[in-house]
Amino acid sequence: MATGILKVQGDKVIGDDGKPVILRGSALGGWMNGENFITGYPGQESQHRASMLKVLGEENYEHYFDKLLEYFFTDQDAAFFASKGMNCLRLPMNYRHFEDDMNPRVLKPNCFKHLDRVVELCAKNNIYTILDLHALPGGQNPDWHSDNVTNHAAFWDHKDFQDRVVWLWQGLVKRFKDNPWVAGYNPINEPCDPLHYRLPAFYDRIEKAIREIDPNHILWLDGNTFSMEWVTFDHILPNCVYALHDYTMMGFPKGELYKGTEEQKSKLERQFVRKAEFMNQHKTPIWNGEFGPVYANPQLDADHEEVNAARFNVLDEQLKIYDKYKIHWSIWLYKDIGVQGMVHLDPNSKYIQTIAPFLEKKRALQLDAWGRYPSKQVEEVIDPLVEWIDKNAPTSKDQYPTPWATERQVTRIVNQLWLAKCLSDDFAEQFAGMSMQELEECARSFHFDNCLQRNGLNKILEDHADVPEFDKDWVRPTEETNGHAGGKDDKLELD
Repeated sequence: MATGILKVQGDKVIGDDGKPVILRGSALGGWMNGENFITGYPGQESQHRASMLKVLGEENYEHYFDKLLEYFFTDQDAAFFASKGMNCLRLPMNYRHFEDDMNPRVLKPNCFKHLDRVVELCAKNNIYTILDLHALPGGQNPDWHSDNVTNHAAFWDHKDFQDRVVWLWQGLVKRFKDNPWVAGYNPINEPCDPLHYRLPAFYDRIEKAIREIDPNHILWLDGNTFSMEWVTFDHILPNCVYALHDYTMMGFPKGELYKGTEEQKSKLERQFVRKAEFMNQHKTPIWNGEFGPVYANPQLDADHEEVNAARFNVLDEQLKIYDKYKIHWSIWLYKDIGVQGMVHLDPNSKYIQTIAPFLEKKRALQLDAWGRYPSKQVEEVIDPLVEWIDKNAPTSKDQYPTPWATERQVTRIVNQLWLAKCLSDDFAEQFAGMSMQELEECARSFHFDNCLQRNGLNKILEDHADVPEFDKDWVRPTEETNGHAGGKDDKLELD
């Protein structure tokens, strides 16, 4: 049972009874913030929806997406989630659900319909929720998950975009300010401010704006550069938890295979400690808002058993580290079409059968950044271009975001922006001519009863869901006490 609205006390989150609460769970990515690898379309959500509207017509379009949002998370999902010991679900949201770019600062009719429903379902199952604005006007980062159709994060350059986000958050908190099962608000997911100083300045601003309406709920604040850097952060805000994201390339196809060596284990801990340095310095709680491997596909990868065993092992090692530091975490993610979710669609479902040919094309053309596989036909085109760029503009390797280097920048622009956009209508055409009933059957493929469970993943999460109670003398380990020098030379890792 909830013990009142959660709050921060020192480096812990506590309830009204003063007892520490550690939040551990997952995120409902792909639901109110669509992502290409989660549900299969190419490019960005706004492009996908525009293509589907063109192909389906308004009535069928509205029916399909309403049913998709409904079936994506139901009471069965909440009950299953709770049965695994999970006590918090992060709810990523796209601002476009609430306002239109051509009619800003006006809430759309029924915009809270599904958000209210899921918050209530979670509460009934003793699950906290964290509201996460995952896609902001202008794009807070240059990636697909902010629904950014460019490679420029314009949010940081336009005050009006920032004003709209303040307005939207004030509307959201007005609705949920008295709800004890809402664990708080995550104002910006994975911000990427190339100048660094504008992010903490915006946090100062939005914290005051939210506190005018809701002085009680926790703010969960991501670091800069995909929640991995704290450059220019020089103070902490009251009743706030600071968030890092801790993906490791050992959990992805283009990274080294995890074998459990002492060197690999040390690297995992160094990477975490470096990202948590700001929180340790200021003695705040730590929230790992995203992490988790992707998994090989049994239908496509001959070595899937070996690969997935290694991915489970690297995840287990990460969770042992998080247990050691007794941090809050939210693994990415709960449900998808088979990439990394706790629950995933059945390959025999109508939805997967409809889009299966396109998924093969996406993989070959590297249209998705997340979990992308090596592709000879892409590399034969991109690699010479990258070499030419690096030769003629040596600083291209050092452009922001710093983890990307030239190859990632070029692939983002060529494959995942331009080529993906060109193929957006082709994806939608797979649904052309479907009746409303057939479209609903596609949406129903996402219902828990029609999905499969990733048992290996869920067993590991369940094993780490409970954390021993805090001893009154417990002190979180730091760089000085765990044998590491801080790991400042570790590469910022993000696929």
